[in-house]
Amino acid sequence: MKFTVIFSALAAFSVPWAALAQSTVKVTYDVYYENATWPLESTACSNGVNGLVTRGYPTLGSLPTFPNTTGIPGLTWNSTLCGTCWTVSYTFSNGTTTEVTVTAIDAAATFNMSPQAFGHLAGIDGYEAGSVEATAMQVAASECGM
Repeated sequence: MKFTVIFSALAAFSVPWAALAQSTVKVTYDVYYENATWPLESTACSNGVNGLVTRGYPTLGSLPTFPNTTGIPGLTWNSTLCGTCWTVSYTFSNGTTTEVTVTAIDAAATFNMSPQAFGHLAGIDGYEAGSVEATAMQVAASECGM
């Protein structure tokens, strides 16, 4: 009985820590995310309690990190993932690592960034390939000015 209680308590505390772990992700880009006047009403993070419009951000350009914005897997309409902040790191073949911090604004099958954020992360090699494998880690919302 005591073991079950201890195990349950440990399991409850492990979930938040698991969310902080780095994950390997596919990163792509989308030209829609480079338009500062693009309305956030057209994203999964539009309205609702967790929506970005509800929080006072009507367009992509109104976000503190613009143009560093991204769609992410697992995000849906009114998701608690709306407005979360992520640091994505990419290592080039020569061993050089770059990183970019982005705000989650939409649903996507990949980390689907603005071309500017993608270019900063992966450079011309990334553009030529169309996508890269990188690591992503959720960081404090304050890292994105949220």
